[in-house]
Amino acid sequence: MSQPPSRRPGGPPRGPRPPDRPVARVGRAPLGGRERSVPPSRRSEAPKSPVMTIMIRAAFAAARSLKRDFGEVEHLQFTEKGPGDFVSNADIYAQKVIREHLLKARPEYGFLGEEGNAAAGNGTHRWIVDPLDGTINFMHGLPHFAISIALEQHDEITAGLILNPATDELFWAEKGAGAFLETPSTVRSRRLRVAGRRTLTNALVATGIPTPSKGRHDEFLQTLRPAMAGLSGVRRFGSASLDLAFVAAARVDAFWEFDLSPWDVAAGILLVKEAGGIVTEIDGAPYRLGGPSLLASSFDLHEPLSRLLRSG
Repeated sequence: MSQPPSRRPGGPPRGPRPPDRPVARVGRAPLGGRERSVPPSRRSEAPKSPVMTIMIRAAFAAARSLKRDFGEVEHLQFTEKGPGDFVSNADIYAQKVIREHLLKARPEYGFLGEEGNAAAGNGTHRWIVDPLDGTINFMHGLPHFAISIALEQHDEITAGLILNPATDELFWAEKGAGAFLETPSTVRSRRLRVAGRRTLTNALVATGIPTPSKGRHDEFLQTLRPAMAGLSGVRRFGSASLDLAFVAAARVDAFWEFDLSPWDVAAGILLVKEAGGIVTEIDGAPYRLGGPSLLASSFDLHEPLSRLLRSG
């Protein structure tokens, strides 16, 4: 015999409890069922081109596998490509998913990814992909890592996105259309602008420490010493793509690092520029993908910060 519905004191009858459902997990923390394999539906968004829609769908498809692997990270096997540089099946499979989505939609485009398997394409359009930026964070269960996808046309980045699968924060930009942030808790895409601070003593700046294989620790320390003395704070988060997204979103005032690969920064560079910022080498020279150093900030802070970093 089924039991009658329970009644709260002074309240209406309450139906039977729904059956327990599995809780989606990222790392060791429950997500409350927010895990997504497709982009979230939002009624009001900034207009996106068909290419950006393709990129977003590819990123969310890969995010699904990364979330699953992150929840079981203690069982993953990581291989050291070089000192301090790791890869796992999570990276490789995520890039496979992204590559298949992108090249299915635009088979004539080239492809450059961190985990190899490049394609030349038509020579004018190229996808540039980092399937998992922040692998060391990922392997330690730290929910600060990202998928980065950019489109290069005639040697210029024209579209880029950065997605943190652990938070579902999506940063995206298209050349001439602005930079935007979408989160699970917002209906509208929020337009991004770099921070408006004008003094270095109030600035919070992100950086990245060169891996041992790069061999540029002394040069990095020469920039770090004056930065620590002349800035409000210096942070090392462990994901260059998210560092650049944070500059665009005014969460940090600037970011500098040495020897970044094209897939680390292609999408983030466009985000910063479309948010009103500037990206150069540390000495102010024009930055090109794969260049020896990178400095991203607002226009007001760029020259004084460049001088500060070179004063060590």
